Parts: sequence; structure tokens; C-alpha cells
Amino acid sequence: MEENKTLFEKIGGMNAVNAAVDIFYDKVLEDSRISHFFKNINIEAQSGKQKAFLAYAFGAPMAYTGKNMRDAHAHMNLTEEHFNAVAGHLVDTLQELSVAQNLIDEVVSVALTTKDDILGR
Repeated sequence: MEENKTLFEKIGGMNAVNAAVDIFYDKVLEDSRISHFFKNINIEAQSGKQKAFLAYAFGAPMAYTGKNMRDAHAHMNLTEEHFNAVAGHLVDTLQELSVAQNLIDEVVSVALTTKDDILGR
């Protein structure tokens, strides 16, 4: 029955998403390559948005009502380096939480579907 589960269910549901996002933003805010993007951002509110988006993107039974990725990032002039830094912190976070590699690979696959929109391509 494992194959019938969503990625959201496989990684541990909302508790896992919440833990991952909290650890993830600690890493992002310590990274000089990308931390400046969050300088004037309410990180608590941003974390809430990220949790909702990831839960939705991973197949949680909920609607996502936030901005689409292209509009949300259009004003930021993001580069490949920025995207890779964020993706790297996501992978590191999941590894820190002992998420199985095959599930990390699924998460990366989902993240890659947003890359062109985030980079404005």
C-alpha cells in the first residue's frame, strides 16, 4: 500500500513538513548567498506560507491559495546559484531529519518543477 501514499504521507505528514521548514529556514538565514532576500520578511509568516505550499506540492489533501511561484519570485532577480543554495538546504534538512534517500529524490523532483518559474524563465 506504500505506493498508493502521497509523498506528503510518506514523509510523515504535516508534522514532518513543519519540522523540515523550521530547520530549513534556520539554514537559509545563516547563508550569506541568500539570507538577504529575507532581511525584511516576517519569517514566521513566510514559514507558514512555505509549510502550506510544500504540504500542497507533496500531495496533502488541501488547497493552496498563495501566489504562484513565478509571481511570488518575479521581483527577486534570482539566479541558478540562489536556487541551488535553497535546494541544497532543503536536501540537507531532509537528510538531517533522516528522510530516506528515495523520498528526498521525490522532493527534489517536485522542487525542480518550480525552477523555471522561480527563475523567471
